[in-house]
Amino acid sequence: MEHVPPPAEELALLDRELAWLDTRRLQLLNRRAWLLGVLGTPVVPPGPPPAARPFAAPFAPPVRRTPAHGTQNVLLVLGGLLLTVAAIAFTLFSWGEMGIAGRSAVLAAVTAGALVVPALLLGRKLPSTAEAVASLALVLTVLDAIALHSVAAPDTDGLVFSAVASAVLVVVWTAYGLLLGRLRVPLPSAVVAGQLPLVFAAWAAEASPAGFGWALMVTAAADVAVALWGRGLAVRATACAGALLTGLIALGLGLGLSVSAGGAPEALAPGALLLAGAAVAVSGAWRAPKAMAVLGGVVAGLASVAAVGGVPAAELPWGWAVVVYLVCGAGLSAVLRLRVPRPVGRGVLSASAAVVAGAVLWAVPVVAAVLLGPASLSAGVWSGAPEGFRDALGPSALWSASASSPVVLALAAGLAAALYVRRPAAVPREPWRVAAGAGAAVLGWGAVLALLAVADVPYAVAVAAELLLVAALLATAVRRGADALAVTCLVCAAAGAVSAGMLGLAAEPATYAVLVALAVLCAGAAAVSAVPAVRSVLACGAVLCATALAVAAGVSLGWSAPHTAPLVLLVTAATVLLGARLSVPAVAVPVELTGAFAALVAVMLAVSDPPFLSLVLGLCGVLATGTALRKERRRAAGYPAAALFVAAAWVRLAASGVTDPEAYTLPVSVAAFVVGYLRRRRDPAASSWVAYGPALSTTMVPSLVVAWADPHWLRPLLLGVAALVVTLVGARLRLQAPLVLGGSVLALDGLHELAPHVVQVFDALPRWAPPALAGLLLLAVGATYEQRLRDARRVRESFGRMR
Repeated sequence: MEHVPPPAEELALLDRELAWLDTRRLQLLNRRAWLLGVLGTPVVPPGPPPAARPFAAPFAPPVRRTPAHGTQNVLLVLGGLLLTVAAIAFTLFSWGEMGIAGRSAVLAAVTAGALVVPALLLGRKLPSTAEAVASLALVLTVLDAIALHSVAAPDTDGLVFSAVASAVLVVVWTAYGLLLGRLRVPLPSAVVAGQLPLVFAAWAAEASPAGFGWALMVTAAADVAVALWGRGLAVRATACAGALLTGLIALGLGLGLSVSAGGAPEALAPGALLLAGAAVAVSGAWRAPKAMAVLGGVVAGLASVAAVGGVPAAELPWGWAVVVYLVCGAGLSAVLRLRVPRPVGRGVLSASAAVVAGAVLWAVPVVAAVLLGPASLSAGVWSGAPEGFRDALGPSALWSASASSPVVLALAAGLAAALYVRRPAAVPREPWRVAAGAGAAVLGWGAVLALLAVADVPYAVAVAAELLLVAALLATAVRRGADALAVTCLVCAAAGAVSAGMLGLAAEPATYAVLVALAVLCAGAAAVSAVPAVRSVLACGAVLCATALAVAAGVSLGWSAPHTAPLVLLVTAATVLLGARLSVPAVAVPVELTGAFAALVAVMLAVSDPPFLSLVLGLCGVLATGTALRKERRRAAGYPAAALFVAAAWVRLAASGVTDPEAYTLPVSVAAFVVGYLRRRRDPAASSWVAYGPALSTTMVPSLVVAWADPHWLRPLLLGVAALVVTLVGARLRLQAPLVLGGSVLALDGLHELAPHVVQVFDALPRWAPPALAGLLLLAVGATYEQRLRDARRVRESFGRMR
């Protein structure tokens, strides 16, 4: 028979085996790390580990040594730097101590030696040393040029000599780099020096800004050629950076000259410079990598728009010049019909989109003024219908400079619609098409609004047009379903509805006409929509319009705000009935929540009149009770109903000036307690908050409020005893409502009684004592944090099991 050890012995055996396995695994991992370090280090590995007890102790990791090539490079760079500093110091400070022959001999000898030595070093397979000496040689050639100007041609213009010297250095360094092809420094240095000759020449000739632009553009063209056909990655990268720098500066000069031109003839020369920049960008992007090709296409597209559009724009006001640039930007889409590399085409299309976006941003303030202008109207609500649309929009200083805004928005909307209807091959993804459709809807809507303001149509026409726009947007949203275009149309319709509502506040008939029309539109669209989300949004809009109508009706009847509150509650009552009839929860819940918002508006209207506020709270409680009769709303509406009834009682007592509320609240509490007790007997699963919460809070909370202002001791004592009894009963019967309400009232009542003594104690303490006590408390809590967390979790679980 197989021997089976007792559980305790078997557990100890398993623990020992697991400990041994962990130790063995750690030893093997340490040995593996040591072996990897030995194999990866080009030096003699250290001796073997101690042999007395193999793998008895962890092996020390190998010491990382600085690679030989890294140390060599550091030393060479430091040496070349020191030699360069010495050469500069010799040229600047020790030059005058030698004669002409000595100067020439020293410089010639040192420069010649520095140029020859790299070739010898390359033959001996010392490339790093050769690079360091070659760098020194290049610096010496620059110093030779400076010395030559000081000795041989001191009267020559410095800018002219710099232009010639930089050109000569470009040729010398290029030839030197091609001769010694293994050196990496000379050719990139020649590219850097190549940025200077034409700029120095233009500076020496006192060229105009256009002349500087052409000098930079020719330099950029040369850089592009080197970037396309140069030798080595370093040369091409340096040339690419130079082309970006000089090209962008040249294009910036051309754009500034084109925009500031006083007429079309004056804009021709900057336009030619910009076109040349576009040609250079395209030629560089044609064979460039993808990212650079896209960038080149963007630069070429923007430069072409500025060049072509700048000539006619110079003869027009700025508002219409934007239209010209927009048309030119739209014309860039013709690149789709040309056989160009796809990255270049995408870059040009991106430039077109950027131009269109810039024009739209320029026109957006007009649309914002139309939408938000009625809110700034200083004449007041129902002060009378204005004559024109602009008079209803507040300040009109903006319109004289914005006459072309509708044209800009209409053109942009047409471009977006064309992209939506006929998707080009260069835009293969469906989200782009959907975005184009949404953009066409927004831009078309904005174009109509801007046209109404620019044309200054009559007030009635503007109101009717805005309502028609809202109707069209709602129809589109209902027909489209739940896609991005439908969401866009809904957002625009909401913004248009708010704007039309504010616009209608100028006159009383217009207010009713707009609110009724919006309510009908929203309700009708909600009735025919097949998407629950769209239906809910539209139904909520109809409820908000009905709420605004109720408020307007109260104002028309001459009622005060508190007297208007019950009229607003009719809207809430309608939503309660409507929510009971709606079969789709996704629609019913938002409608009922919007009705609750209307009830909140009614409460805010009645807050200045306590008796009416009590009435409104009681009516809200009745409506909440009616909602709680439905099984699916019992918990969501039952608690608010009880709270509203209790709040109505409290407000009524406060409004009547009652100083002893217990005489009024105790009978109500007893009746409510009896009802709750019967409810618990019939349904033991019912919550204690529903059964006993209203009964307890109806008396205890008003008594607590009065007790806080009572200078005598009897009421706080009786209230504390009652709260203690309720708390104990709640803890004994495991009921949440008595435990929470009784404990809260007991704590607050005790705090009220102890407050004067606490104040006296704190006055007697030194100022450093409260911070010290707080610090000690934090230390104690931190030290026992885990235990307190477990205690809190247990309390929460026990509390959750209560009813």
